[in-house]
Amino acid sequence: MKNTKTILNALLLFVLGLTGVHAQEALPASGGNASGSGGSVSYTIGQVVYTTIAGINGSVAQGVQQPYEISVVTGLAEAAGINLICSAYPNPAKEYVTLRIENCDTENMIYQLYDDSGKLLEKKKVEGTETRIHMTNLVIATYFLKVLRSNQVVKTFKVIKY
Repeated sequence: MKNTKTILNALLLFVLGLTGVHAQEALPASGGNASGSGGSVSYTIGQVVYTTIAGINGSVAQGVQQPYEISVVTGLAEAAGINLICSAYPNPAKEYVTLRIENCDTENMIYQLYDDSGKLLEKKKVEGTETRIHMTNLVIATYFLKVLRSNQVVKTFKVIKY
């Protein structure tokens, strides 16, 4: 009788493992804990789905993805006279990201899309002030979009695909 219970328990655990019983799983970019006089909160950067909880004193948007930019720092002498505005949106993206470049000649500009391991996925010429970069064929992950002008990095964006 004891062997039968052991075999049934082992079989039950095996079947549950095959049916895909999983806890919550995610690949967050970052996170942490914060506390203050009003309470404490755990947060994760990298969530795509969000909910909003409203109360008398305000509201909290849980899981809102904040844009993250990596900028190249240049010396003041090098940056004199440059009035470049470069943005990538929407972020997070599902189907495409639009690269918008203002106040700059896009003649010698290219963009490079890398995965989170540094593998170059796409390298193309910037098509004008707005370039649409399709992401439908990419898996859900974090990507880096580099904008280069005359082979020098102008700006790097961290783009999240959901």
